[in-house]
Amino acid sequence: MKDVARSAGVSLGTVSNVMNRPEVVSPSTRERVERAMAELGFVRNESARQLRAGTSRTLAYVMLDGSNPFFHDVAQGIELAAEEADLSLFICNSNGRADREEVHLDRLMQQRVQGILITPVNPEAPHLAEISRRGIPVVIVDRVGVGGAFCSVAVDDVLGGRIAVEHLAEQGHTRVAVVGGPESIGQVRERLEGARQIWAELGLPPDDLIYLPTAALTVAEGRSAGERLAGIPARRRPTAAFCANDLLALGLLQQTIGAGLRVPEELAIVGFDDIEFAAAAAVPLTSVRQPRQELGRAAAQLVLDEATNPDHHHHQQPLFVPELVARASTVVRSRAY
Repeated sequence: MKDVARSAGVSLGTVSNVMNRPEVVSPSTRERVERAMAELGFVRNESARQLRAGTSRTLAYVMLDGSNPFFHDVAQGIELAAEEADLSLFICNSNGRADREEVHLDRLMQQRVQGILITPVNPEAPHLAEISRRGIPVVIVDRVGVGGAFCSVAVDDVLGGRIAVEHLAEQGHTRVAVVGGPESIGQVRERLEGARQIWAELGLPPDDLIYLPTAALTVAEGRSAGERLAGIPARRRPTAAFCANDLLALGLLQQTIGAGLRVPEELAIVGFDDIEFAAAAAVPLTSVRQPRQELGRAAAQLVLDEATNPDHHHHQQPLFVPELVARASTVVRSRAY
Protein backbone atom coordinates (compact mmCIF):
# COMPACT_ATOMS: atom_id res chain seq x y z
CA MET A 1 0.00 0.00 0.00
CA LYS A 2 2.93 2.33 0.71
CA ASP A 3 4.29 1.65 -2.79
CA VAL A 4 0.86 2.41 -4.30
CA ALA A 5 0.60 5.68 -2.30
CA ARG A 6 4.10 6.74 -3.39
CA SER A 7 3.41 5.95 -7.05
CA ALA A 8 0.04 7.74 -7.07
CA GLY A 9 1.33 10.69 -5.05
CA VAL A 10 -1.31 10.30 -2.33
CA SER A 11 -1.38 9.41 1.38
CA LEU A 12 -1.65 5.90 2.75
CA GLY A 13 -5.10 6.79 4.09
CA THR A 14 -6.29 7.71 0.60
CA VAL A 15 -5.22 4.28 -0.71
CA SER A 16 -7.13 2.69 2.17
CA ASN A 17 -10.20 4.74 1.33
CA VAL A 18 -10.05 3.73 -2.33
CA MET A 19 -10.16 0.07 -1.26
CA ASN A 20 -12.69 0.34 1.54
CA ARG A 21 -14.68 3.58 1.07
CA PRO A 22 -14.25 4.60 -2.58
CA GLU A 23 -17.25 6.92 -2.44
CA VAL A 24 -15.32 9.40 -0.25
CA VAL A 25 -12.50 9.75 -2.80
CA SER A 26 -12.77 12.05 -5.81
CA PRO A 27 -13.06 10.23 -9.15
CA SER A 28 -9.78 11.61 -10.48
CA THR A 29 -7.82 10.60 -7.35
CA ARG A 30 -9.50 7.18 -7.28
CA GLU A 31 -8.56 6.64 -10.94
CA ARG A 32 -4.93 7.61 -10.21
CA VAL A 33 -4.71 5.19 -7.28
CA GLU A 34 -6.35 2.35 -9.24
CA ARG A 35 -3.94 2.92 -12.13
CA ALA A 36 -1.00 2.69 -9.72
CA MET A 37 -2.41 -0.55 -8.30
CA ALA A 38 -2.67 -2.03 -11.79
CA GLU A 39 0.83 -0.95 -12.78
CA LEU A 40 2.37 -2.34 -9.60
CA GLY A 41 0.32 -5.57 -9.66
CA PHE A 42 -1.10 -4.75 -6.22
CA VAL A 43 -3.57 -7.29 -4.76
CA ARG A 44 -5.40 -6.63 -1.50
CA ASN A 45 -4.35 -8.89 1.42
CA GLU A 46 -7.82 -10.30 1.97
CA SER A 47 -6.70 -12.61 4.80
CA ALA A 48 -5.41 -9.67 6.81
CA ARG A 49 -8.59 -7.70 6.16
CA GLN A 50 -10.68 -10.65 7.35
CA LEU A 51 -8.63 -10.95 10.52
CA ARG A 52 -9.39 -7.32 11.32
CA ALA A 53 -13.07 -7.70 10.46
CA GLY A 54 -13.42 -10.99 12.35
CA THR A 55 -15.17 -12.75 9.46
CA SER A 56 -14.87 -13.40 5.73
CA ARG A 57 -16.94 -13.14 2.58
CA THR A 58 -17.23 -16.90 2.26
CA LEU A 59 -19.58 -19.73 3.13
CA ALA A 60 -18.51 -23.37 3.30
CA TYR A 61 -20.27 -26.65 2.55
CA VAL A 62 -18.87 -29.90 3.95
CA MET A 63 -20.47 -32.64 1.85
CA LEU A 64 -20.75 -36.26 2.90
CA ASP A 65 -19.67 -37.94 -0.33
CA GLY A 66 -17.98 -36.08 -3.18
CA SER A 67 -18.47 -39.04 -5.55
CA ASN A 68 -22.26 -38.74 -5.36
CA PRO A 69 -23.75 -36.24 -7.85
CA PHE A 70 -26.59 -35.58 -5.38
CA PHE A 71 -24.27 -33.51 -3.19
CA HIS A 72 -22.95 -31.53 -6.14
CA ASP A 73 -26.53 -30.58 -7.02
CA VAL A 74 -27.07 -29.47 -3.41
CA ALA A 75 -23.86 -27.43 -3.63
CA GLN A 76 -25.17 -25.71 -6.77
CA GLY A 77 -28.19 -24.52 -4.81
CA ILE A 78 -25.92 -23.20 -2.05
CA GLU A 79 -23.73 -21.48 -4.64
CA LEU A 80 -26.74 -19.69 -6.16
CA ALA A 81 -27.73 -18.28 -2.76
CA ALA A 82 -24.11 -17.35 -1.98
CA GLU A 83 -23.78 -15.51 -5.28
CA GLU A 84 -26.94 -13.53 -4.59
CA ALA A 85 -25.39 -12.48 -1.27
CA ASP A 86 -22.06 -11.57 -2.98
CA LEU A 87 -20.24 -14.38 -1.16
CA SER A 88 -17.91 -17.14 -2.31
CA LEU A 89 -18.32 -20.82 -1.44
CA PHE A 90 -15.74 -23.32 -0.18
CA ILE A 91 -16.63 -26.98 -0.82
CA CYS A 92 -15.09 -29.74 1.30
CA ASN A 93 -15.63 -33.52 1.16
CA SER A 94 -15.57 -35.62 4.32
CA ASN A 95 -15.95 -38.83 2.28
CA GLY A 96 -18.06 -40.22 5.11
CA ARG A 97 -15.13 -40.03 7.57
CA ALA A 98 -15.69 -38.33 10.90
CA ASP A 99 -11.96 -37.60 11.31
CA ARG A 100 -11.75 -35.89 7.92
CA GLU A 101 -14.91 -33.92 8.66
CA GLU A 102 -13.39 -32.64 11.90
CA VAL A 103 -10.19 -31.53 10.11
CA HIS A 104 -12.21 -29.60 7.53
CA LEU A 105 -14.29 -27.91 10.21
CA ASP A 106 -11.23 -26.91 12.21
CA ARG A 107 -9.63 -25.27 9.17
CA LEU A 108 -12.85 -23.53 8.21
CA MET A 109 -12.98 -22.01 11.70
CA GLN A 110 -9.43 -20.76 11.18
CA GLN A 111 -10.57 -19.15 7.91
CA ARG A 112 -13.38 -17.39 9.83
CA VAL A 113 -16.00 -18.31 7.26
CA GLN A 114 -19.30 -16.52 7.63
CA GLY A 115 -21.26 -19.75 7.97
CA ILE A 116 -20.92 -23.53 7.56
CA LEU A 117 -23.38 -25.88 5.90
CA ILE A 118 -22.75 -29.57 6.47
CA THR A 119 -24.16 -32.98 5.70
CA PRO A 120 -22.58 -34.59 8.75
CA VAL A 121 -21.39 -38.11 9.37
CA ASN A 122 -23.05 -37.77 12.78
CA PRO A 123 -25.37 -34.81 13.44
CA GLU A 124 -24.74 -35.23 17.19
CA ALA A 125 -20.94 -34.97 16.92
CA PRO A 126 -19.50 -32.71 19.64
CA HIS A 127 -17.31 -30.75 17.20
CA LEU A 128 -20.45 -29.32 15.58
CA ALA A 129 -21.53 -27.86 18.90
CA GLU A 130 -18.03 -26.42 19.38
CA ILE A 131 -18.29 -24.48 16.10
CA SER A 132 -21.64 -23.05 17.12
CA ARG A 133 -20.23 -22.14 20.55
CA ARG A 134 -17.55 -20.07 18.80
CA GLY A 135 -20.23 -18.04 17.08
CA ILE A 136 -20.07 -19.49 13.56
CA PRO A 137 -23.55 -20.34 12.23
CA VAL A 138 -24.03 -24.02 11.31
CA VAL A 139 -26.88 -25.50 9.27
CA ILE A 140 -27.41 -29.25 8.86
CA VAL A 141 -28.21 -30.23 5.24
CA ASP A 142 -30.10 -33.40 4.24
CA ARG A 143 -30.50 -34.46 7.87
CA VAL A 144 -32.88 -33.30 10.58
CA GLY A 145 -31.05 -31.53 13.39
CA VAL A 146 -31.08 -33.09 16.83
CA GLY A 147 -32.52 -31.27 19.82
CA GLY A 148 -33.00 -27.96 18.02
CA ALA A 149 -29.33 -27.00 18.45
CA PHE A 150 -28.99 -26.12 14.75
CA CYS A 151 -31.15 -25.13 11.85
CA SER A 152 -31.61 -27.98 9.39
CA VAL A 153 -33.08 -28.66 5.97
CA ALA A 154 -34.05 -32.16 4.86
CA VAL A 155 -36.36 -34.35 2.85
CA ASP A 156 -38.68 -36.78 4.66
CA ASP A 157 -36.60 -39.93 4.12
CA VAL A 158 -39.06 -42.18 5.93
CA LEU A 159 -41.79 -41.07 3.53
CA GLY A 160 -39.40 -41.62 0.62
CA GLY A 161 -38.88 -45.26 1.66
CA ARG A 162 -42.62 -45.73 1.95
CA ILE A 163 -43.26 -44.25 -1.50
CA ALA A 164 -40.66 -46.49 -3.17
CA VAL A 165 -41.86 -49.77 -1.69
CA GLU A 166 -45.53 -48.92 -2.07
CA HIS A 167 -44.89 -48.33 -5.78
CA LEU A 168 -43.29 -51.78 -6.10
CA ALA A 169 -46.19 -53.39 -4.25
CA GLU A 170 -48.63 -51.65 -6.59
CA GLN A 171 -46.74 -53.19 -9.50
CA GLY A 172 -47.55 -56.61 -8.01
CA HIS A 173 -44.26 -57.43 -6.27
CA THR A 174 -44.59 -59.48 -3.08
CA ARG A 175 -40.86 -60.15 -2.51
CA VAL A 176 -38.69 -57.03 -2.40
CA ALA A 177 -35.06 -56.40 -1.48
CA VAL A 178 -33.98 -53.19 0.26
CA VAL A 179 -30.36 -52.40 -0.66
CA GLY A 180 -28.32 -49.87 1.30
CA GLY A 181 -25.81 -49.16 4.00
CA PRO A 182 -24.11 -48.70 6.26
CA GLU A 183 -26.91 -48.11 8.75
CA SER A 184 -24.71 -45.58 10.54
CA ILE A 185 -25.90 -43.17 7.80
CA GLY A 186 -29.15 -41.65 9.00
CA GLN A 187 -30.69 -41.43 5.54
CA VAL A 188 -30.21 -45.19 5.06
CA ARG A 189 -31.84 -45.98 8.41
CA GLU A 190 -34.84 -43.76 7.73
CA ARG A 191 -35.44 -45.02 4.18
CA LEU A 192 -35.24 -48.59 5.47
CA GLU A 193 -37.66 -47.69 8.27
CA GLY A 194 -40.14 -46.26 5.76
CA ALA A 195 -39.90 -49.40 3.60
CA ARG A 196 -40.62 -51.63 6.60
CA GLN A 197 -43.50 -49.44 7.76
CA ILE A 198 -45.43 -49.60 4.48
CA TRP A 199 -44.66 -53.30 4.04
CA ALA A 200 -46.25 -54.04 7.41
CA GLU A 201 -49.24 -51.81 6.68
CA LEU A 202 -49.84 -53.67 3.42
CA GLY A 203 -50.04 -56.90 5.40
CA LEU A 204 -47.16 -58.57 3.56
CA PRO A 205 -44.97 -61.19 5.29
CA PRO A 206 -41.98 -59.54 7.03
CA ASP A 207 -39.60 -62.20 5.70
CA ASP A 208 -40.45 -61.23 2.12
CA LEU A 209 -38.88 -57.79 2.58
CA ILE A 210 -35.20 -58.73 2.47
CA TYR A 211 -32.54 -56.28 3.63
CA LEU A 212 -29.22 -56.44 1.74
CA PRO A 213 -26.74 -54.20 3.61
CA THR A 214 -23.88 -52.52 1.75
CA ALA A 215 -20.59 -51.07 2.94
CA ALA A 216 -21.14 -47.82 1.05
CA LEU A 217 -23.61 -46.04 -1.23
CA THR A 218 -21.64 -46.63 -4.44
CA VAL A 219 -22.06 -48.18 -7.88
CA ALA A 220 -19.56 -50.93 -6.97
CA GLU A 221 -21.60 -51.85 -3.89
CA GLY A 222 -24.72 -51.94 -6.07
CA ARG A 223 -23.04 -54.46 -8.36
CA SER A 224 -22.02 -56.52 -5.34
CA ALA A 225 -25.61 -56.47 -4.07
CA GLY A 226 -26.71 -57.75 -7.49
CA GLU A 227 -24.36 -60.72 -7.16
CA ARG A 228 -25.74 -61.52 -3.71
CA LEU A 229 -29.29 -61.14 -4.96
CA ALA A 230 -28.62 -63.66 -7.74
CA GLY A 231 -27.33 -66.11 -5.13
CA ILE A 232 -30.66 -66.25 -3.27
CA PRO A 233 -32.61 -69.45 -4.11
CA ALA A 234 -35.13 -68.83 -6.87
CA ARG A 235 -38.17 -69.52 -4.70
CA ARG A 236 -37.03 -66.83 -2.21
CA ARG A 237 -35.40 -64.41 -4.63
CA PRO A 238 -36.97 -60.91 -4.70
CA THR A 239 -38.53 -59.77 -7.94
CA ALA A 240 -37.82 -56.11 -7.12
CA ALA A 241 -35.31 -53.97 -5.27
CA PHE A 242 -35.42 -50.58 -3.58
CA CYS A 243 -31.96 -49.03 -3.34
CA ALA A 244 -31.10 -46.33 -0.79
CA ASN A 245 -29.64 -44.12 -3.52
CA ASP A 246 -29.31 -43.97 -7.29
CA LEU A 247 -25.64 -45.00 -7.39
CA LEU A 248 -26.53 -48.32 -5.76
CA ALA A 249 -29.47 -48.69 -8.13
CA LEU A 250 -27.29 -48.03 -11.18
CA GLY A 251 -24.75 -50.62 -10.01
CA LEU A 252 -27.53 -53.15 -9.44
CA LEU A 253 -28.94 -52.36 -12.88
CA GLN A 254 -25.52 -52.91 -14.48
CA GLN A 255 -25.07 -56.25 -12.74
CA THR A 256 -28.57 -57.43 -13.59
CA ILE A 257 -28.32 -56.58 -17.29
CA GLY A 258 -24.79 -58.01 -17.43
CA ALA A 259 -26.13 -61.31 -16.07
CA GLY A 260 -28.58 -61.48 -18.96
CA LEU A 261 -31.69 -60.68 -16.94
CA ARG A 262 -34.43 -58.33 -18.06
CA VAL A 263 -35.35 -55.16 -16.17
CA PRO A 264 -38.08 -54.83 -15.02
CA GLU A 265 -39.49 -58.18 -16.20
CA GLU A 266 -37.17 -60.24 -14.00
CA LEU A 267 -36.07 -57.55 -11.54
CA ALA A 268 -37.67 -54.15 -11.03
CA ILE A 269 -35.44 -51.46 -9.52
CA VAL A 270 -36.16 -48.19 -7.68
CA GLY A 271 -33.44 -45.72 -6.67
CA PHE A 272 -33.43 -42.59 -4.53
CA ASP A 273 -32.39 -38.98 -5.32
CA ASP A 274 -33.19 -38.92 -9.08
CA ILE A 275 -29.75 -37.72 -10.08
CA GLU A 276 -29.26 -36.76 -13.74
CA PHE A 277 -27.82 -40.19 -14.62
CA ALA A 278 -31.00 -41.97 -13.48
CA ALA A 279 -33.02 -40.97 -16.54
CA ALA A 280 -30.03 -41.56 -18.83
CA ALA A 281 -29.40 -45.18 -17.77
CA ALA A 282 -29.63 -48.04 -20.29
CA VAL A 283 -33.00 -48.77 -18.72
CA PRO A 284 -34.26 -45.43 -17.37
CA LEU A 285 -34.36 -45.68 -13.61
CA THR A 286 -37.43 -45.15 -11.48
CA SER A 287 -36.33 -43.01 -8.55
CA VAL A 288 -37.61 -41.08 -5.54
CA ARG A 289 -36.79 -37.48 -6.40
CA GLN A 290 -35.31 -35.03 -3.92
CA PRO A 291 -35.36 -31.28 -4.70
CA ARG A 292 -31.59 -31.11 -4.55
CA GLN A 293 -30.89 -27.50 -5.50
CA GLU A 294 -33.84 -26.29 -3.42
CA LEU A 295 -32.34 -28.09 -0.40
CA GLY A 296 -29.06 -26.26 -0.87
CA ARG A 297 -30.62 -22.86 -1.48
CA ALA A 298 -32.91 -23.13 1.58
CA ALA A 299 -30.00 -24.18 3.78
CA ALA A 300 -27.84 -21.27 2.59
CA GLN A 301 -30.63 -18.80 3.26
CA LEU A 302 -30.92 -20.12 6.81
CA VAL A 303 -27.19 -19.81 7.51
CA LEU A 304 -27.12 -16.28 6.07
CA ASP A 305 -30.07 -15.27 8.21
CA GLU A 306 -28.32 -16.62 11.30
CA ALA A 307 -25.13 -14.75 10.37
CA THR A 308 -26.81 -11.38 9.80
CA ASN A 309 -30.09 -11.34 11.73
CA PRO A 310 -29.76 -10.69 15.49
CA ASP A 311 -33.33 -11.95 15.97
CA HIS A 312 -32.63 -15.30 14.29
CA HIS A 313 -33.96 -18.38 16.06
CA HIS A 314 -32.96 -21.96 15.27
CA HIS A 315 -35.69 -23.85 13.53
CA GLN A 316 -36.13 -26.91 11.39
CA GLN A 317 -37.01 -26.03 7.82
CA PRO A 318 -40.26 -27.83 6.95
CA LEU A 319 -39.28 -31.16 5.41
CA PHE A 320 -39.34 -31.21 1.64
CA VAL A 321 -41.66 -33.92 0.32
CA PRO A 322 -40.05 -36.50 -2.01
CA GLU A 323 -41.88 -37.71 -5.09
CA LEU A 324 -41.65 -40.83 -7.18
CA VAL A 325 -40.55 -40.54 -10.82
CA ALA A 326 -41.69 -43.78 -12.48
CA ARG A 327 -39.62 -44.95 -15.45
CA ALA A 328 -38.90 -48.16 -17.35
CA SER A 329 -36.96 -49.90 -14.55
CA THR A 330 -40.23 -50.69 -12.76
CA VAL A 331 -43.07 -50.09 -15.19
CA VAL A 332 -44.11 -52.48 -17.97
CA ARG A 333 -47.30 -52.65 -20.00
CA SER A 334 -48.22 -56.09 -18.78
CA ARG A 335 -46.68 -58.67 -16.54
CA ALA A 336 -47.72 -61.92 -14.89
CA TYR A 337 -46.49 -62.38 -11.32
